Amino acid sequence: MPSSRRPRPATPRHPLRDRDQSILDFNARVLRWAERGDVPLLERLRYLCIVSSNLDEFFEVRAEPHVTAWRAGTDAAGGMQRTMAAAHALVDRQYGLFNEALLPDLAAQGVRIVSHLDRTEPQRKWVREHFLREVKPLLVPVALDPAHPFPMVANKSLNFIVQLKGKDAFGRQNQIAIVKVPRVLPRVLRMPERVSGGEKLFVMLSSVIRAHLPDLFPGREVGDFSHFRVTRHSDLSVDEEEVKNLRTALRQGLHQRHYGEAVRVEVSSACSDELAGFLLRQFRLPPEALFKVQGPVNLVRLQQLISLIDAPQLLFPPYQASYPVQLRRGESVLERLKAGDVLIHLPFESFDGVIDFLREAVHDPQVLAIKQTIYRTGNDSRMMDLLIEAQRRGKEVTVVVELKARFDEEANINWAERLELAGAQVVYGVVGLKTHAKMLLVTRREGKRLKRYGHLSTGNYNPRTAALYTDLSYLTADARLTADMDRLFVHLASHSRLPTMQRMLLAPFTLHRQMLAKIDAVGAAARAGKSARIVAKMNALTDQPLIEALMKAGDAGARIDLIVRGACALPAGLTQHVRVRSIIGRFLEHSRVFYFRAGGKEELWLSSADWMNRNMLRRVETAWPVTDPVLRQRVIDECLLAYLHDSRDAWEQQPDGSYVEVRRAKGKPGKSAQQALMARYEVGPGKGAPWT
Repeated sequence: MPSSRRPRPATPRHPLRDRDQSILDFNARVLRWAERGDVPLLERLRYLCIVSSNLDEFFEVRAEPHVTAWRAGTDAAGGMQRTMAAAHALVDRQYGLFNEALLPDLAAQGVRIVSHLDRTEPQRKWVREHFLREVKPLLVPVALDPAHPFPMVANKSLNFIVQLKGKDAFGRQNQIAIVKVPRVLPRVLRMPERVSGGEKLFVMLSSVIRAHLPDLFPGREVGDFSHFRVTRHSDLSVDEEEVKNLRTALRQGLHQRHYGEAVRVEVSSACSDELAGFLLRQFRLPPEALFKVQGPVNLVRLQQLISLIDAPQLLFPPYQASYPVQLRRGESVLERLKAGDVLIHLPFESFDGVIDFLREAVHDPQVLAIKQTIYRTGNDSRMMDLLIEAQRRGKEVTVVVELKARFDEEANINWAERLELAGAQVVYGVVGLKTHAKMLLVTRREGKRLKRYGHLSTGNYNPRTAALYTDLSYLTADARLTADMDRLFVHLASHSRLPTMQRMLLAPFTLHRQMLAKIDAVGAAARAGKSARIVAKMNALTDQPLIEALMKAGDAGARIDLIVRGACALPAGLTQHVRVRSIIGRFLEHSRVFYFRAGGKEELWLSSADWMNRNMLRRVETAWPVTDPVLRQRVIDECLLAYLHDSRDAWEQQPDGSYVEVRRAKGKPGKSAQQALMARYEVGPGKGAPWT
């Protein structure tokens, strides 16, 4: 596949913001939700866990080049030190919040995590019985000596390092032992009523093991010890040009992922320098990669605590998404599409509309073929079951499965195998590219002709995340757009030459070049004294040519608003006409919407792609125009204007690249775009847009 023909600038006009720092800054904004007093307590804990999960992925994906440069002595610019220092500051803030705010607030609600020293005698007895019955039989301590080298420690697993005194059964003084804790053991345990005194009392598994380490080493004295966790580089890499079977190669790589190069090690704050140094030498890590934490080494596991507490008042009020307002339950989606396109704004409207579209196609005897792309669908997918049922009913089912969807590889491999066993045609896209486009195409016989119905989306075919992420689903019977979709499916399956697209922009062919051209056209309109406006909403902005084009258009006088949730490499403050905001809300902002006005020409595009180099040049991505004036205005109102006027969940980038929380700057809570959309769809369309 060819890439964009536009040459990349050799060097940026201004230094771009560091991507790693930008990602960590985003997580600092997420952590702010864990600090906010207006957020329910258990939701604050959940946001703390989300930040920890994000940091895990950051280290698994982004840290390896820094560590490798340190090992090779080539990190002269100090990239690793800067990145690790920023990560340390964020982690320190996390644990400070956990210990000084969340734990006391939970205790005030009768919820306590009880340490060994704070347990009553009956509680200690219960913990010991649990340890002897459920935990000890699964632990195999390994004392290190020439015959027992340091064991392979899996990525993000819980372990203990123990310093032993005295001699072993053979009279040797092997002083270090490692205890690996199986993943099957729950990390959070609730004490029974008979020992909790009516409170909601919990104990961490690490605390249970810590209190009973001597039981694992009879005849030896336990000296210093610490629980620890190592994070490893986990980005799967296979040479697609060399492997004969990509699926088999990736399945083999999934096991190796757990034992990639170490990039971070976490220990308890009381860990001795001797043991910490031993671990750093073992994993060949610099001192900056050591994180001493005052609490559990894996805050992500505290998600289990949230699920064990029955306290609805400490959670967000449940939100029930409305059925898509342009559809009616029980009525044909295909018939509705003959009257015009349908837009579904997730998660404010439910994913059920998309499921019903596929279900109707599966059960309609006139539907001959169904084609779909799969990027992230999860382990429990109604859509996959429907595709298997469609194949059973004799329809032609073609599924493009992206096996390289990071951290979803195993689920996608499993679905690919199930689909193939059912008889579906499964293809894996194009060598060297990820298929990130989200498409579902239905071909139906209607009289003497075949008619296509399509679904395009900014998000994934995952019912779970469809309730947590903001995305736009677009259902259409437009003949030109569905013909483009069919051409793309044929191209992905056969690798034949792609015909000219009528409505769609496609990466890595035309999307990058056309986005640049549209930005340049807005800049030209500004220089000519005409109306010039760009509003772009995306998850990340790091592509250098697009950034350069935006800055040039801003210098020409175009008004540019960028709503970028996460990493944004655009240097702020270089032109007064470019403004950057980030929205961090109850739902994860995920939709990609691009609005351009150049003089009298106005365009609105939806896309599966962020403005990143990888999306433009190394992935199969789609963008499509919204031409229906009613739907276009709805997208502008709900996805752009609403977020530009948000004064509750918004952050604004400052000239130095930092972000300021708008609600703090104004000294009052303000209005939330997400809350307004929730209210709009709870009461029905047209009954109020609270942001206006």
